[in-house]
Amino acid sequence: MFESKSATDHDSKQVTRRVFLSTAIAAACGVGLLSIRHPHLALADDVPSHASGPVLVVLFSDDGKRLQKVTLAKVVKSASDWQKQLSPNVYDIARLADTEMAYSGALWNQHKRGLYRCICCDTALFSSDTKFESGTGWPSFWAPIAKENVAEQSDNTLGMERTAVSCKLCDAHLGHVFTDGPHPTGLRYCMNSASLRFVLHS
Repeated sequence: MFESKSATDHDSKQVTRRVFLSTAIAAACGVGLLSIRHPHLALADDVPSHASGPVLVVLFSDDGKRLQKVTLAKVVKSASDWQKQLSPNVYDIARLADTEMAYSGALWNQHKRGLYRCICCDTALFSSDTKFESGTGWPSFWAPIAKENVAEQSDNTLGMERTAVSCKLCDAHLGHVFTDGPHPTGLRYCMNSASLRFVLHS
């Protein structure tokens, strides 16, 4: 009718072991999902994500005037340094390749004339001259302000084949480019507002 103390202890250990295993499995799944959402999260906090090296970029004034091509050292900072510079949301998007919610960014409905610079290193990336209303809820452009200022790479996260776009100078994640844009390029550079800083033309 009553269980012995040893049987009770045995059952208690079994329950504790099941709880431990369940917690461990849940934690592992959580890390796995987070690594998909943040593909670069595994980088050590104080180790730069890319080696420094010279990159060719085009400089622009704030009024959108093309100045000159220059070769600069790539901007490389530790994760902790980026976290000091950027807000948590911007850090997740620009440095960990997260994506902001559609219609949530500050620039998707921006129609003023101006320049869009990298939030991390201030490189000129897009101009209002190529911005168009894509109906997606993200700032969209049919071309970057200078092809030299952006980098494109294959992105197979989330089970999709996409082309990710980043800042050439500092590797900040900007968004993705798709082939359903308007003329003359037929491209849609679908960017995150959080990765951009808008400079109004004077």
